[in-house]
Amino acid sequence: MIIQSPAGDPLSAVLALSELRAACSVRLQAGGVWALRFQPIELKFNVVRRGECWLRMQGMPARLLQAGDCFVVSRKPFILASGADVEAVDAAEVFAHDEASATFGVGEEVELLGGSVSLSGPGATELLDVLPTSLIIRAETAGASSFGWLLDELGREWPSHQAGSQAMCNDLLRLIFIHALRHHINSADAEQLAWLGGLREPAIAGVLRAIHAAPEKAWRLTQMAEMACMSRSGFAALFKTCMGVAPVEYATRWRMRVAAFRLRNGRDNVATVAASLGYLSDAAFGAAFRRVHGISPGQYRRDPLL
Repeated sequence: MIIQSPAGDPLSAVLALSELRAACSVRLQAGGVWALRFQPIELKFNVVRRGECWLRMQGMPARLLQAGDCFVVSRKPFILASGADVEAVDAAEVFAHDEASATFGVGEEVELLGGSVSLSGPGATELLDVLPTSLIIRAETAGASSFGWLLDELGREWPSHQAGSQAMCNDLLRLIFIHALRHHINSADAEQLAWLGGLREPAIAGVLRAIHAAPEKAWRLTQMAEMACMSRSGFAALFKTCMGVAPVEYATRWRMRVAAFRLRNGRDNVATVAASLGYLSDAAFGAAFRRVHGISPGQYRRDPLL
């Protein structure tokens, strides 16, 4: 039997370079009159498994979450509460004794599963900058069956204490986050998506797949326009509208994101990475890398946190 690898796609490529990791998995049970304030470092994900609660964020109207609803909050403080105006307690205090599970208030009317997801790689900026402050996926939304299966698995794994259950929960959280991201791509207005909007435009999406599949190529506008079956000027205008940058600039930036990933995670020296990405001289590679990342490849390899 021959198993073929699926065709690559730009979002998967960006996720790979973003080093998406589930930082922790948690469970919260609450009841009565209650409110907890959370401060996510990057992305906080939660699923309402039972009951209902309010999601409150500064500058936004309170939103009621019900059983089956999922949400992702990006780098902004938020409050989960039994009411729209209940005074909140710091969640860190409630989870101080057990980082994985907590009970708050009176009773257990509400149950949430969730956790924190981090993106730390060179591709993280592309995702973090285009994610909305909060993203809610309602239980009745199209595609909720996929969420339902993942949530059921998460609910079964959480209390099972089987070998590998924590790893399973973390991987399920990663999958739920990707489903949430897909939902955002498919449902948001184009102006809310920035470069993600290009994934919904067939002519642009095909070119993006090619760029991400072959970062070592020195992509030219003529090649990309021919691939999209458009004129140079028409393609350039559409690409800039969808992606926010010119086609050749996007290809160069992606090439340098891949370079940063290889310098950060591999053992190859700068010259080897430069050659693997099609550069015939270290000087040309260094100039392109410095223009995108602000430091030289050698400096980045020594300290990628600069």
